[in-house]
Amino acid sequence: MLAFLTLVQENKFYADLAGTVTAQQRVRVHPLLFAQGSDPRGGGAATLRTLGPPTARGWEYLSGDGWDWERELAELPAHLAAKLRARPVRPGRYDLVIDPSNLWLTVHESVGHTTEMDRALGHEASSTGTTFLSPDGLGSHRYGSPLMNVTADRTAEHGLATVGFDDEGVAAQSWSLVRDGVLTGFQHDRRTAGLAGLERSNGCSFAESATHVPLPRMPNVGLRPAPGGPSTADLIAGIEDGIYLAGSDSWSIDMRRQNFQMTAQRCHRIRNGRLDGQLSGVAYQASTTEFWSALTALGGEETYRLFGADLCGKGQPMQVAAASHGCPAAVFTGIEVIDTGAEGLP
Repeated sequence: MLAFLTLVQENKFYADLAGTVTAQQRVRVHPLLFAQGSDPRGGGAATLRTLGPPTARGWEYLSGDGWDWERELAELPAHLAAKLRARPVRPGRYDLVIDPSNLWLTVHESVGHTTEMDRALGHEASSTGTTFLSPDGLGSHRYGSPLMNVTADRTAEHGLATVGFDDEGVAAQSWSLVRDGVLTGFQHDRRTAGLAGLERSNGCSFAESATHVPLPRMPNVGLRPAPGGPSTADLIAGIEDGIYLAGSDSWSIDMRRQNFQMTAQRCHRIRNGRLDGQLSGVAYQASTTEFWSALTALGGEETYRLFGADLCGKGQPMQVAAASHGCPAAVFTGIEVIDTGAEGLP
């Protein structure tokens, strides 16, 4: 086993000629434990890591305030043993039940970065890429199914991007990015808000330090759950032929945030509403609007969890920021799945 612990305390003082003066302290913590194993019968090896996300909490997080570490560590050996016995996936189209521990990264890459207004204006083209969205699509661009409601929030409790004021002195707020599957908002700092003809920024300016120029950075971006919606077990029970994915792993996305591929820590076969062993080599791929248009069911509030990235880079020179992404378990129908390893078996 291998363990890591990241602890960050950030203190910022801000003052401008308009008379705004702020002093803020932010803390975050991220424990990680990697379990490694090998199968003496087949000679294969596998690694599995804990899913507990980075969070804007203190040392109390390690003692179970915000995550059930005892339960996860107790379940880890059995999950690893099952992963070592996993059979290769047969490529094809499947109905996917995606746990929030995996879906948060898809939200981050295909919605969070995609709705940054500086990218929509053509910036970041030579660095981390632009976006297929355009400012004139606001209020009309069909992003996904009517179940898709995404909120940007700089006030979420324990959110990694939660602040009182951004790095241009703009008060934190929340707003809609996608409502009923239609694009309704972008992320702005003062400059992009002015270029868009808005009265004010929505508070997305960030600078890594006093020696860096502030640039638009992502707030906490989250997919809303279905009020009174089903549990994860109920979602799985409704799938005849599919895959359940948990835990984020590798990913790739093109320079316009339009086509992507995601893998998972654990991939479980679903047959007739029940889990039927783990699969290896699973990667799901789609275009952003194709994927979100395939959203057919959302879990309820009990499935909603806050995950996130504590090391997200952007800009030249690169600046690293943190953002949380809350989402429920969700069902996506008919998603293309490939085998990244050996040829799939039945």
